[in-house]
Amino acid sequence: MEVRKPKIKSIPYDEFKDNETLEKIVEELHEGGVNVITGSLDQLINWGRANSLWSLTFATSCCGIEFMSVGCARYDFARFGFEVTRNSPRQADLIMCAGTITHKMAPAFKRLYDEMAEPKYVIAVGGCAISGGPFKSSYHVVKGIEEIVPVDVFIPGCPPRPEAIMYGMMQLQRKVKIEKFFGGANHKQTPEERELGVSNEAITYGWKKPIVVTDVPEDFVEELKINKEDAK
Repeated sequence: MEVRKPKIKSIPYDEFKDNETLEKIVEELHEGGVNVITGSLDQLINWGRANSLWSLTFATSCCGIEFMSVGCARYDFARFGFEVTRNSPRQADLIMCAGTITHKMAPAFKRLYDEMAEPKYVIAVGGCAISGGPFKSSYHVVKGIEEIVPVDVFIPGCPPRPEAIMYGMMQLQRKVKIEKFFGGANHKQTPEERELGVSNEAITYGWKKPIVVTDVPEDFVEELKINKEDAK
């Protein structure tokens, strides 16, 4: 079969923004036997980022056991691209804060968050990380990590079920997929912005209302069970 290669030297900017012109070019390429996929580069990058989120190995209390169980074979969060955990904040995309944060631990926690590269995210796992839990009246416990760093997803429970943790992870994936990557979540901060001490996401999009996992859909739990049976 003869493959015709259309000659496209350049596209004027006005035509590049015109969908009809782009569709015409794609049709010409298809007629020539060339497979073309069109889409937004932001969507492509965010698809890759959402499905390869590396979490910091950070568990300060009993909820860390739940986080470990989600990584084991029974639940296996590797199916969703979360299997890579890192001990260095410079290689991590998110902090899965699973456990109590005391006032003594708070400066170290904030330092780890500051050392992470943008864009970065925080998931608060369990009642202790969200509000202090059963220790909220204690003098030595931080009443929620939101007092220290901006939180993207809250997963309540004492401890939360593994299904709830996985569902919260998937909510963060959805949040990442709709971000503006170029000039948005990864833009270089100015000296004035660095003095604010907040993330690029907060500067670019404002303080968004975080996601709170209040209930895990039954169909999601059933789907996990079906996938587990199929894996056997």
